[in-house]
Amino acid sequence: MHVLIIAVGKLREKYLQQGVREYAKRLKPYARLEIIEVPEEKVSEKVSPAEKRQALEREAEKVLRYLPDKSHMIVLDIQGKLLSSEEFSRYLEDLSLRGQSNIAFVVGGPLGLDPKLISRADFRLSFSPMTFPHQLARLILLEQIYRAFKILRNEPYHK
Repeated sequence: MHVLIIAVGKLREKYLQQGVREYAKRLKPYARLEIIEVPEEKVSEKVSPAEKRQALEREAEKVLRYLPDKSHMIVLDIQGKLLSSEEFSRYLEDLSLRGQSNIAFVVGGPLGLDPKLISRADFRLSFSPMTFPHQLARLILLEQIYRAFKILRNEPYHK
């Protein structure tokens, strides 16, 4: 399976960078992982609705440049579907069984994701109704992907 994560913005915190490296290393036996960071748009601190909309549109264009044509796109969206770790692992297994081996996860930046990008998604995934920093969401995503593979192989880790 090829797992692509397209994330808006750079990881700045060292502890998050270390966590991402650790889970990327752990995922090597299970999937081919690729992480692409696209630059976030700079906006003023008191961003107007029009400025936010334009920034999100530009970020979406950057994301779409890296999205492979036949990949299954999953966006992280607070309004998306909540899944347990077991349900998430079954979702990935179902994709694999249907021959979908290219999965692209999209993680928005501080402004979120453009609604047009969200509407193009094959699946909208939410980790929680709580708001997490977008950089932390990337680490949580990697940990959950790793956990899903461990669950699918009945390997110890997830309990």
